[in-house]
Amino acid sequence: MHKRLVVIGGGASGFFAAINAASVFGPNEVLIIEKSSKVLSKVKVSGGGRCNVTHACFDPKELSQNYPRGEKELIGPLHRYYTGDVIEWFEEKGVTLKAEDDGRMFPVTDSSQSIIDCFMSEKEKHAIDLWTKATVGSIGKKGDRFELIINGSQDLTADFVILAIGGHPKAAHYQLIKSLGHACKPPIPSLFTFNLPQHRSNTLMGIVQNARVSIAEGKWEQYGPVLFTHWGMSGPAILKLSAMAARYLHQCNYAFQYTVEWMAEARAFIEQKRTNNAVQSIEKGRPDGFTKRFWNYLLERSELSSQSNWADLNRAQMQRLEAVLSKDTYIAKGKTTFKEEFVTCGGIVLEEIEMKRMESKKVSNLYCCGEVLDIDAFTGGFNFQAAWTTAWLVAQDIRKKILLD
Repeated sequence: MHKRLVVIGGGASGFFAAINAASVFGPNEVLIIEKSSKVLSKVKVSGGGRCNVTHACFDPKELSQNYPRGEKELIGPLHRYYTGDVIEWFEEKGVTLKAEDDGRMFPVTDSSQSIIDCFMSEKEKHAIDLWTKATVGSIGKKGDRFELIINGSQDLTADFVILAIGGHPKAAHYQLIKSLGHACKPPIPSLFTFNLPQHRSNTLMGIVQNARVSIAEGKWEQYGPVLFTHWGMSGPAILKLSAMAARYLHQCNYAFQYTVEWMAEARAFIEQKRTNNAVQSIEKGRPDGFTKRFWNYLLERSELSSQSNWADLNRAQMQRLEAVLSKDTYIAKGKTTFKEEFVTCGGIVLEEIEMKRMESKKVSNLYCCGEVLDIDAFTGGFNFQAAWTTAWLVAQDIRKKILLD
């Protein structure tokens, strides 16, 4: 009897798993099932339509540190299949990747269509079937074979099933998984900006300033660029922090306090100015790297006149300026997520997955890969890297079982 593999989910990890497993199956014995009318939709919009395939980090342990959920569990998998392997895989398929200054990697064409075309070409090459607008209503197991109900009536059997349904903000998305006996962490948003409704900082839109941002008295902390927007704060430091503290912020209903250190040695800076630039106006004595508009905003928050000289500041005024520079406090009210590139914190509990093979510990020959797992990452190509790694491990284990059969 010919073996059949069914992949549920037509996204990045689903396609990658199907393509890498297909060589040990006959024509049309691998089937990808996608409930929507389009496949690879997240690949299409990633990186503003360029597809941020991976990140130019070539140390697996360092790479794993970009996953707030899944860091420890991914160390082993990333040692088996990491950035260099992904670059080589795409190169062999005719897609060359390039690294940008910030480490993000894109196809040299700067078009996500290059990745989509590659996957669709491989699908045809390996005679992989694809069903769209096909919803899996249930999965059961009779003996060693899976029985699936598609679109409410169509029966389908399989020897192997891969769950690659991605992440989703609604818990109902994970019902199929729960029906197989798996526990799932509730899906909540990760990677979002901090909203500051009608705040004075909204007028600074477009300014980027390096800073150290912390939540819950330093329990979560990130240093990096902070971008001011017309609704609050964004940028790499904020987005990373939102991922690290995702579950805590959800519990707070996204109403929380955070602090920003704009300058590490604020007291020393003020004292140096008082000593060496006593008659200079504090407006003109702004720190290196601070724009005039941003500096005047901080002076306003310190309740200081920009026309005052450094020598004119009394102790209370210096303390206020030091407090704003070193521990500027904000109250966030709400979040803004990237709708097209939504990333969830949550999914299948990793303790129930054999991470060397990505096989379920509860149901034999059931595999999981990609964002359906309780794994999520910072921006920069890390979520796709987790998709490629987990999908490759799935494919290798299925291939091994078929070849040993």
